[in-house]
Amino acid sequence: MRTALITGAAGGMGRAISSALIEQGYQMVLVDRDEAALKTMAQSHGDKVFPWVLDITNVAKVDQLPGCLPQAFREIDVLINNAGHDVGGRKRFDQGSADDWTAIIETNLIGMMRVTRAVLPGMVARNRGDVVNMGSISALRMVTDMAPYSASKAGVHMLSDIIRGELANTGVRVTEILPGLTRTGIVRSRYRGDVAQEKEYFDQFEMALEPEDVARSVVYALSQPPQVQVAQIVILPVNRW
Repeated sequence: MRTALITGAAGGMGRAISSALIEQGYQMVLVDRDEAALKTMAQSHGDKVFPWVLDITNVAKVDQLPGCLPQAFREIDVLINNAGHDVGGRKRFDQGSADDWTAIIETNLIGMMRVTRAVLPGMVARNRGDVVNMGSISALRMVTDMAPYSASKAGVHMLSDIIRGELANTGVRVTEILPGLTRTGIVRSRYRGDVAQEKEYFDQFEMALEPEDVARSVVYALSQPPQVQVAQIVILPVNRW
């Protein structure tokens, strides 16, 4: 049985990807800072999952992965870097909080780098594995009032490209998924739980992806034969371009 570790497991995207991979026969290490949500997920999936409460900005705890995992879950075949947020976002750069901007970068980029650095050596030693980085269309297209989030995803984009190049002579594959607008909790958390603002934001675009749409893209990339590497997948609602 193959083992996948996913960060941000308790969010909408994380739950959708985890469920899709469990259906494909994976066992999952579910990483999130929301302990209650992780317990609920674990109860739903039984011994197919191992919940691990972790804030990926916690340097000491991240650096201990995967050595802290039970033996049956320790050999990570697939790493899915899904954790991310935009708390305080959708503001002009000079008008937002410097603390909010720093927190976005620390989770979306630096935390992702640390998790990857902790897990990747095991994959390289075994000469096989998949790293799936959840990027964003914001890495490729300029959108005003999203400077810190877009900068973090641009970093994910370049890091994915470079790691893919560095590992070209190994059996490790690196895939970047770049979704457009998706109905997840990231928008509500951006507005610090304001449901009305969340609704207003989605209403202006009329159409959005669902987390399950993105999950299918992850399954597609992982299901390719070993010699096939899906480098990037850009997935958008049909009313966007």
